[in-house]
Amino acid sequence: MTPPDFLTHYYENSAGPFSNLSMLSPEQAEQILEEIRRAGNRFASQRSSDYLKKRLELENKIRKLFEEKGGQPKLTRPHYMILGACPWVRDWYVDGRELQIKLVALPENCVSFTYGDSFPAMNYTDGKPYRGQVYIASELGELIRTYGLPQEWNPDGSGGPERYIEAQVWDDAPVREYIELKRRK
Repeated sequence: MTPPDFLTHYYENSAGPFSNLSMLSPEQAEQILEEIRRAGNRFASQRSSDYLKKRLELENKIRKLFEEKGGQPKLTRPHYMILGACPWVRDWYVDGRELQIKLVALPENCVSFTYGDSFPAMNYTDGKPYRGQVYIASELGELIRTYGLPQEWNPDGSGGPERYIEAQVWDDAPVREYIELKRRK
């Protein structure tokens, strides 16, 4: 199977695209997360009290593994996307939106991937060989040939937490036009 040739970013319309809590100061991020928890109407409202601490540690680990594979991250914290489409993710949001970017529009040295959402991909210790691993674009074909595309074999999550391949974009340049649009609103 050929990997999808695009990445999708899902986001809350009111926040705009590429709004990442871990790019904010810890105080700002915790304040926003607490507002989301109180509202209780988004997927993120279920996150634990130590979520931000764990997220930052996880991002540090992914960044280090990506650098070991030749990645050249320009950001300390990544923008999150999904390889291909995974429409049910829009349901995480009150007014979910999506945008797509062709994979060829992103330099390979600024995008890492985890097989599944990065939280279970990097934290579960169930012996699956893709746990704790970070991949680069040139490895996607073999990864998908070996394990399949999670959106296809596990669309309802009954087969485990792998429901998509997450992409971490470590550079503002490929998404700058969307960030600029958000600022102009």
